[in-house]
Parts: sequence; C-alpha cells; structure tokens
Amino acid sequence: MAKTKLAVVQMSCTDKLAENLTKAFKLVREAADNGANIVLLPELFENLYFPQLEREECFTLAHPVAGHPFLDKFQALAAELKVVLPISFFEKAGQAYFNSLMMIDANGKNLGIYRKSHIPDGPGYEEKYYFNPGDTGFKAWLTQFGNVGAAICWDQWFPEAARAMALQGADLLLYPTAIGSEPEEAGAQDTKDMWQRAMIGHAVANCSYVAAANRIGAEGEATFYGSSFICNYSGEKLAEADRVSETILYAELDFAAAQRFRAGFGFFRDRRPGLYQELLTLDGKLKR
Repeated sequence: MAKTKLAVVQMSCTDKLAENLTKAFKLVREAADNGANIVLLPELFENLYFPQLEREECFTLAHPVAGHPFLDKFQALAAELKVVLPISFFEKAGQAYFNSLMMIDANGKNLGIYRKSHIPDGPGYEEKYYFNPGDTGFKAWLTQFGNVGAAICWDQWFPEAARAMALQGADLLLYPTAIGSEPEEAGAQDTKDMWQRAMIGHAVANCSYVAAANRIGAEGEATFYGSSFICNYSGEKLAEADRVSETILYAELDFAAAQRFRAGFGFFRDRRPGLYQELLTLDGKLKR
C-alpha cells in the first residue's frame, strides 16, 4: 500500500465569504502542488467564528446542501486536483441548523455528511444557540486515499467519538477546529496543551493517525491559537504549527504500518464491549 500524504491548513478568516474561499482554494492548490492527497481546512472557515455571541442575523449564514454556495466548488476542485477534501460548513436543513462536514472524495464525489455531535455552550462558544446536536452518528469513509474518519472541534475532546470512528476502520481521524483563548469569565486559561494531549490520547488508544486544523488571529474577544498538528498512531507529533502563522503542515502516512501495529498491540482484540454498558447512560447507573 502506497503512503498517503496529508496536508493540514492553518489560516486566518474574515467576515467576507469570497475572501475566505479564495484563500482556501489557494491553500488547497498549494498543498496539492506539494503532493498532498488529503487536505484538511479549519472549522467554519467560510466566516469569522460567529458563535462567540448570540445574534439572530447569523442564521442567514447557513445554507442547505442542495444549491449550497460553495460545496460544489470544492467538489470540482477535489476532482481537478485529485485530493480528498473534508469541508466544514454551516448547514440549514428544514428548520434545523447544523455544524456540518462534507467528505469529498478525490473524484469530487460527496461521500456523505457528518453533523457535529457535541455542541459546546459557554462564554465565547455559544454554539447551542445556533446548532442542533448532530443526528448522523460518527462516520468513517473509505476514500481513494484510505479510510478516514472526521469529527468537528468539541467532538475531539470525547474518546467515544474517536473510538466509534476507529471501530468503523478509520486509520486517520481528522478534526477541523476553531479554538483559542478563553474569555475572562471562563477563567482565561490557555487550553492549547491539554487540547493537543486529548487528541494524542485518541491516537494512542486507537493506534490511528490524528490531525487537527485550527484557525489563527484575533476575532472579537477571542484569539485563536493555531498550533495545528499531525501525530502518528503511537502519539508522536509529525508536524506542528505555531500559534500565529498561516501555514500548511505535511506528513506522509503509512496506513499499512498503522494497521499492523494496531493488530499487534491488541487494544481491539482485548476490548470487552459487553462490559461498557454504563457508557450508554448519562449517570453511569444501569436500569435493571
């Protein structure tokens, strides 16, 4: 099995859709020119991170998948460049609104939609005002360049999400992200290191590659801290961005080696699903 080259884009965003799309197209092309097979862009890169505040007018940023203003353009770009593109977008579906991702294969085909499952609600991250909890379940897709799972930002803190994707065969877990400084009322802590450690734990526990693409720059009260990274199936960082630079990270991924390592390590052999019923409850108490 040939190695797969992954590119992770770290970028700043503005409140102008055309500017963000032009930049994203340029960076995807640059990544493809450098041999990338899969290119990951940040969460909701189409605009500023609007969920910092609750504003009714922001719902107009959402669009249905059918007739969407830019998804078909990324499908055409993926087909032209022969790259896999997981694209984050604000979805309107009937009267529901979702923080969603389309997995676009290297031939431009829409392999399916994932809707963010875990929706944060706190100072600076008022996502529950905008987004319904996702109803798709966790997904892994067999793309032309490997079995890829993708979840979105707050999902990355939950080990259950990573395990669900790994159980579906994902050799690579991708997380488009928008995370940065916490406001004063939230304690103003810097979560960069614990954010990375949580995902590196998913890599180790599932013997899978993991990558996160974050944005940079000051937007309203938040300063997004970049630090996008790629790590391998033993948790070793293969590439990492700084906190302030617009950049593209690259790494070559050996999925066959990851599969051998995973089989030999025995995590999935020694699992005991029948003993994990408490995970299906909110309070850890089984109803007997």
